Amino acid sequence: MDSTQPHGRLSPLDDVHRAGGASFTDFAGWQMPVRYSSELEEHHAVRTAAGLFDLSHMAEILVKGPGAGAALDYALCGVFSTLAVGQARYSLLLTTDGGIIDDVIVYRTHEHRFGVVANAGNRAQAAGALSVRTAGFDATVVDESDALALIAVQGPMSQAIMAKLPDLHLPTPVADLRYYWSTTGAWRGEEIMVARTGYTGEDGFELYILAEHGASLWSALLAAGEEFGLVPAGLACRDTLRLEAGMPLYGHELSLDTLPQQVGLGRIVKLAQKGEFVGRGAVAHGPSSDAPVLVGLTSDGRRAGRAGYPVLAAEGGEPVGVVTSGALSPTLGFPIALALVSPSCAEPGTELVIDVRGKPMPAVVTSLPFYKRPTTD
Repeated sequence: MDSTQPHGRLSPLDDVHRAGGASFTDFAGWQMPVRYSSELEEHHAVRTAAGLFDLSHMAEILVKGPGAGAALDYALCGVFSTLAVGQARYSLLLTTDGGIIDDVIVYRTHEHRFGVVANAGNRAQAAGALSVRTAGFDATVVDESDALALIAVQGPMSQAIMAKLPDLHLPTPVADLRYYWSTTGAWRGEEIMVARTGYTGEDGFELYILAEHGASLWSALLAAGEEFGLVPAGLACRDTLRLEAGMPLYGHELSLDTLPQQVGLGRIVKLAQKGEFVGRGAVAHGPSSDAPVLVGLTSDGRRAGRAGYPVLAAEGGEPVGVVTSGALSPTLGFPIALALVSPSCAEPGTELVIDVRGKPMPAVVTSLPFYKRPTTD
């Protein structure tokens, strides 16, 4: 949906996006840039150079206090009390039945201070669940989402761009920042957190700063990245990038009806390394033997399976699952999809059929991810 008149919540960078000619879409009640030029151009820029994303719609929830680490150990399915300051970890917020409320990234920014980044559409659910679950611990939960801007630089040139950003002073230089680590310093005298994380399958950084400085930071990054081919990018290419990288999206691959084991995230749940946490019993029991599991599908041609399309057995044509995400891969040049299918059809090499609006499209189960960035070794 294109919009010239804003409807819904606006990013603190909204004026910059409109001045730059972005097209907008409604996303989780926010008006966010869906593309600047074309999603294909933006996608290829991220794979070959770098793209700049506004992610200020994401939820940032602070958990602080002497008991914050133990509180998060109970509230989520991972272990956070043993994280080093600066370290980050991907995790899941589960129901007591083991269903997924949201997937999150947790940053330990100080000894007694953690930042939890949740999806925009699950902000209230995540903040509410964390508040309830930490009530018995010496910890406080504060929703800081409205106070912060979040900008991501993603792509093989992202480190060079970050190193060129003027007025950035970090205790750990970006070249020394490891994957899933963060460092807190200053930009133009204002506090900034820089994390080496992302959602595109490429190297990249995510920058957290007070909302009132977000537009200035965006402009400074574009200027620093011009010589490296940095382009502003929207949510449309972010979706095809994460799909190629086999990264799940809440509301598509992840939901209240799926357990972590069904979507390849059983390793995220630390049953042996920790005590009680919300959802432990259900996840320890696991899904039923016939519960659908997440697979990758590839096809020939130019048609792509889309979310909601039925997946059928190649022989007999009986329904065996449903596509959760799909697109014609800009990088690979052929259709790819994620699908929840019967475990009996989940072995790589299994031939299936996607029902594309009444027309059968052959597909083959393939190992994930579809795309891995080239190694620099």
